[in-house]
Amino acid sequence: MKKFTLRLTLLTLLTCFSALASKAQNGYDFSQYDLGASLNFNSFYGDTQTSKSTNSASFNFTYNQTAFLNYIFELQVGKLMGGDSTKDYLGRQFTTDYHYFAFRIQLQAGEIMDYSRSKFMNALKNFYVGGGLGMVYSNVTNINRYSIQYIGFYTPGVDKASQLFFPARIGYEFKLFNKNQRPDVKIDIGYQYNIIFGDNIDGFKAGSHNDAVGQFTVGMKFSVGGVTSYRKEITW
Repeated sequence: MKKFTLRLTLLTLLTCFSALASKAQNGYDFSQYDLGASLNFNSFYGDTQTSKSTNSASFNFTYNQTAFLNYIFELQVGKLMGGDSTKDYLGRQFTTDYHYFAFRIQLQAGEIMDYSRSKFMNALKNFYVGGGLGMVYSNVTNINRYSIQYIGFYTPGVDKASQLFFPARIGYEFKLFNKNQRPDVKIDIGYQYNIIFGDNIDGFKAGSHNDAVGQFTVGMKFSVGGVTSYRKEITW
């Protein structure tokens, strides 16, 4: 009788464990670590009268505390341009190379809402907002400080600078699932507005407003390990 009871107990425990394991693989699992890259389309807002579009590239490492709460460490390198010395009456024109390091916290809607009973809410669960802190380093490679139209007008500034900034971001993350319904590939489309705590990125020190950079970004992330389970089914 004791052997039968022991066998029945072990069989029950094994059945429960198998059910839990199966459930964990069916839409609940996610990777805690991602590596990714993105292409960014930049617009500069500073002391020049006109803005020019430039590109940059980002490389990031993400720690996913949950499937919808993410901590992102990012390196970005690129170029910024603005102004036209022949057309703008102040004569300001610049080109600068830059790179930055930033940390962002990203909160997706799925973390704070119930999406299990509505297809509409399910579609909204991957929208996110985020913000953080970073340091940007700029090196002006080409600049015009004198106005052609106003002889003698000169705009001072520095050619190299390092400044803190706040990256404010909104976007949507498309999750692509593997055969076990785990989101191992993610496509990220977003807009990031970098509020710079200074006025030296473009090499000009003028006016009362600090510089800023707006960016449309398209990127991909790939899971690299640390598989764990979420409290809700991610793939619903």
